[in-house]
Amino acid sequence: MTGPSGTRRLSAGVEMQVTGAASVRVWAPSRSRVEFTIDGGAGYPLARDEEGFFAGTIRDVSAGTRYWFTLDGALRRPDPASRFQPDGPHGPSEIVDPLTFRWTDADWTGVVPTGQVLYEMHVGTFTPEGTWRAAMAELPALADLGVTVLEMMPVADFAGQFGWGYDGVNLYAPTRLYGSPDDLRAFVDRAHALGVGVILDVVYNHLGPDGNSLADFSTDYFTDRYTNDWGQAINFEGPQPARAFFVENAGYWIREFHFDGLRLDATQDIKDASSEHVVVAMARSARAAAGDRRTYIIAENEPQDTRLVRDPEGGGFGLDALWNDDYHHCTVVALTGRREAYYTDYKGSVQELISCAKYGYLYQGQWYGWQKQRRGTSSLDLPPHTFIAYMENHDQVANSAFGRRLHQLSSPARYRALAALTLLGPATPMLFQGQEFSSTAPFLYFADHREELRTPIRKGRREFLQQFASLSDPDVLPALPSPVDRATFERCKLDLSERQSHPAAYAMHRDLLDIRRKTPAISHPTKVDGAVIAAEALVLRYFCAQGDCLLVVNLGCDLLLTPAPEPLLAPPAGSRWSPCWSSETVRYGGQGTAPLHEDEEWHIPGEAAVLFSPIPRRTPADGD
Repeated sequence: MTGPSGTRRLSAGVEMQVTGAASVRVWAPSRSRVEFTIDGGAGYPLARDEEGFFAGTIRDVSAGTRYWFTLDGALRRPDPASRFQPDGPHGPSEIVDPLTFRWTDADWTGVVPTGQVLYEMHVGTFTPEGTWRAAMAELPALADLGVTVLEMMPVADFAGQFGWGYDGVNLYAPTRLYGSPDDLRAFVDRAHALGVGVILDVVYNHLGPDGNSLADFSTDYFTDRYTNDWGQAINFEGPQPARAFFVENAGYWIREFHFDGLRLDATQDIKDASSEHVVVAMARSARAAAGDRRTYIIAENEPQDTRLVRDPEGGGFGLDALWNDDYHHCTVVALTGRREAYYTDYKGSVQELISCAKYGYLYQGQWYGWQKQRRGTSSLDLPPHTFIAYMENHDQVANSAFGRRLHQLSSPARYRALAALTLLGPATPMLFQGQEFSSTAPFLYFADHREELRTPIRKGRREFLQQFASLSDPDVLPALPSPVDRATFERCKLDLSERQSHPAAYAMHRDLLDIRRKTPAISHPTKVDGAVIAAEALVLRYFCAQGDCLLVVNLGCDLLLTPAPEPLLAPPAGSRWSPCWSSETVRYGGQGTAPLHEDEEWHIPGEAAVLFSPIPRRTPADGD
């Protein structure tokens, strides 16, 4: 939106001015003529400058006007920087005036990297309606659960009627499938009113295969210099306007929708040999757009490159946190015992779980057999909150034959114990939608595309899943859900009434997040250490000036903790340990926890987590 002086927020796109006219600008160096064309109406020639921008001021339009760019008198294409595509990527763009929305979050200060609990949400399946307005009605329940930051899966508009969002092609246009741009603004505004931040998953490593018209304006948006796992690589080393299109987008979502940060998808495929990596520029763009508010920027990085969260002055990229697949993988093996495909290099041992708690990544440069190469970089010096720990996320639930949730693949007690470790552990925890009430809805891969893409999508999905040897079972292949069928998408929608029908799971997750928030040793420990205390049992000790805590997780049979030559088990001076929470509590579906006697061996239930806090040691004068 242009300001009173006529300056622009974005280098391209259509922005309403205070005069009521529209400032129009588009980069199309491959073209000799460009017209701004009102849908079903007149065309207005735009003037070209030496950089290849075509620009003009149009007075016969307003917010809601639909328009195209006509290229060289022949091709009619939507605006690359369109703020809304009411009919999808193949339809006209619509002028949006972001200043007409009345925000109420002036006192919101943003999101800091510490003390957060994340919740990954796919808007299209979070509610039966699959809209921002419907999801907004559920925000009080998420705030009550203890969620502090929503991580919204991508919303840039994409072709078709359903999808994950990672095939976005209109990077400035919130998808019409979930509502209007102002519906998204209302969602974020309401979240802030409830004390919940919202960050957006963004995709800057590729664009989708249908509806991407950037190359019609300039082939310099893409490059063959690099390969990419999903499509043609984006050219961040080319002309400045091509790079700026993506850098400005990172700030756009913060400025115009008040998002509190970003989650950068698959950063290993954001390839750039420029003197300043484009991810650094994107982070700076996002933080500048936030002004005085704090922004929270997370990266997904399969090779586990910790430069992403290191200071730019030391060669880092300046982000705040990293998804930790190592934690997920060893947890899944611990829960299911399955070690196929990319789970091969994990044992699911209690030592792995301790190492994740203390050091983040398990692989920090060691040989990684599945990939037949070294994996990871050092994270020994990074604070635990730098890592996002999760038992489920959209990728990992869907990377299975039937998209089943982990509580359906493990014993209930074992699942509760590891849920406790995840939500009370020193890393920043993340839940995947529905996890908090043991959702029975699967989460599968789904993508709606035109007919000629459907067969390759089905074939590609089957080929991807073939890395799991068990999926070659002849009974499995015919039963695999088709990713292009609407029924697959519909099956993934949450049944939110399961909050009430699955009260044990919901109560456990809410209680754990309440403990995390209210216990200083867990929310703000000065140090966390851990040890193996039995073949399948671990202890984490949280050190804190306001009182230590002890978390014992036993994944084996009932444990009589004797002998116990482990210093971390020793109570603070003048105190004794008292159990204050157990995953075997009856209202969670457990079998109960034996009482702990101060001067006797400890009895830790099998497949259980027990949290201990210190209380004053009894003296003979205290009596029985």
